This record gives sequence, structure tokens and C-alpha cells, in this order.
Amino acid sequence: MKGGVAAPAVASSPLGLFERLLSVWVALAIVFGIALGLVAPGLVAAVAGLEYASVNLVVAVLIWAMIYPMMVGVDFASVRGIGRKPKGLVITLVVNWLIKPFTMAALAVLFFDYIYSGLLSETQADQYIAGLILLGAAPCTAMVFVWSQMTKGDPAYTLVQVAVNDLVMIVAFAPIVALLLGVTDIEVPWETLLLSVGLYVVVPLVAGMLTRRQVIASHGGSEAAVEAFTARLKPWSIIGLLATVVLLFALQAETIVRSPLLIVLIAIPIIIQSYGIFALSYAAAWAWKVPHNIAAPCAMIGTSNFFELAVAVAIGLFGLSSGAALATVVGVLVEVPVMLSLVAFANRTRRHFPAS
Repeated sequence: MKGGVAAPAVASSPLGLFERLLSVWVALAIVFGIALGLVAPGLVAAVAGLEYASVNLVVAVLIWAMIYPMMVGVDFASVRGIGRKPKGLVITLVVNWLIKPFTMAALAVLFFDYIYSGLLSETQADQYIAGLILLGAAPCTAMVFVWSQMTKGDPAYTLVQVAVNDLVMIVAFAPIVALLLGVTDIEVPWETLLLSVGLYVVVPLVAGMLTRRQVIASHGGSEAAVEAFTARLKPWSIIGLLATVVLLFALQAETIVRSPLLIVLIAIPIIIQSYGIFALSYAAAWAWKVPHNIAAPCAMIGTSNFFELAVAVAIGLFGLSSGAALATVVGVLVEVPVMLSLVAFANRTRRHFPAS
């Protein structure tokens, strides 16, 4: 999903019952959050007020609970094997950083400034556009391991793709977001944007690397120890995900009750973007004769999103109760069913690709 629930880097098992029903749990969290916002608005406002330097402390803890296990699972030493099979990585990098952010921004502007014109105020439209831009600029770094295994992808190559994407994200995410927000005439607070990238990418990445090294060293060099360690952290990742959804929708409760179709309006461009990016990546891999066990994860990583980062930055830039934060959370709701449908399609079309 990355965006999504963190998963071990190489040896992830296929989606269990909980993960298969993730959209159900997210939907229930949304309902609970809306109810909480209507019943106890004072409590929600108090939580929203726990801020320091434009960072909500409660949300920061929840986002870290989601991101940290994922970072522990990424082995950046695998980047050394890039040169042997460059095609899949080239497609991934081109789609993720030169195409996807810009098509998401274009769709956001098309829908919220034109197709939905008259349904929302200009301020609301700008907020939702900003949220979708943040979502589109953050490629998946966690759930892609699960999608890769479900399509019998090459786990080592998937790991390389994720590792390289994380390294690129450190230097590319903030400039791309700032460029696209500037193009759409949304003011960019650079300090908050850079702080968010440091807090939610650089710091957990370094912490994950150090933890991984320590876990391996303390277990005689065993990589399996990392998988066991991240498996123990997984419940906290799930709790962080659902608690974040509850909090965000609690803050948006009144807006959603007044406009129940708002979630659908936000979801439509996200769904179009997801299927479009998958089709582009998958077709490029087919045309370039990339083996299926690389082609399928290659398409998945661009389709899915690192929603944890998008949510965190939206909150930091625009606030907990902003439309931008709501737009990033809607991405969680639609991602799992969309990705499962694409996994099924990739498996049905395996015969059209070269064998590994």
C-alpha cells in the first residue's frame, strides 16, 4: 500500500482473513469515527489540539506505529543487485516519479475544479486536490510485498524496487509535492513539508535500518529473525492504521454527515488513477518482455500508495480536520478491493509474459 499494513519484506504470507477484510475494518473505523465526532466533539477537539511545530503528537505516534515495522523489513543492501535486471526497476521509477504524481494531480484538478464544479466551494476543492496530490506522490512501500507474493513475484527484486523507491522518496517527495501544490495555486509551507518528510521517512528509515542490523546481529546473522520481529510488531501497525482512521473521520464527522456523497466523489479519481497506472505499467512491462514475476510487482508498486506518509504530511500541512487529510484516508478505503482485483487480473494474464 503502502500504503497499508506493514508486512515482512521477503517472506510475507498471502493475505490472511484480517487483511482480506481490511476495507471492512476501515469502513467500521470510519463509522465509529463519525459517531465519535458527533457524540464527543470536545474530546476530539482536545486530541486535535495536542500539537507541536505543526505536528499532532497523537497522530505522529500512530503513523510511526504503521511505518516503523515496514522500514525494519527493508534491506537496502539489496540495492547492489540492481544492474542485473534493470527493466522492471526502470518502469517502476519512471511511472512512480515521472508519471503518477502528475496524472493524479491532473485528475484531481479535472474532477474538483471542473466536473464537480458547483458541488464544492473553491476552498474545499483545493483541499481535496492537495490530498490527492500527496497520495499520488507517495508510492507503496509495504503492502506491495503482499501483492508480490500473491502474484508469485520475485521477492528479492520486489525488495530492490522498494528499497530504491524509499531512497528516491527522501529527495524527490518534497520537491514534487511542492511543485504540484504550487501549480495548483496552493500555498506550500516548506518548513512543515520538509519536517514531515524527515519525521515520517528519514527518521523511521534510519531507525528501521539500525533495528534491522541489531536484530540480525543478535540472532547470529539470521534474516528470519527480522521477519519474526516485524510479525510481532504487526498488530501495532494495524492498531495505528485503524486508530488514525477513527481520529480523522471523527474530525470530519459533521462535514461527512452534511455531505454523505463526499467519500464517493473523492474515491472516483483515486480508482481511475489506480487502474490507469496499473494498465500503463503492466502494458509497458509486457511490451518490454519483462518476466511476469517482475512485471506484476512492478505494476503493483506504482498502483498502490504509501498512504501513511500522505496522511501524515496532509495533517502537518493542512491540519487534522482538513479536506486534504480526509482525501488521503479515502485512499485506504478503496485500495484493498482495487488491489485484489488487479492481483486476480495479473494471475489470469500470466501466460502472456515470458517465464522467469
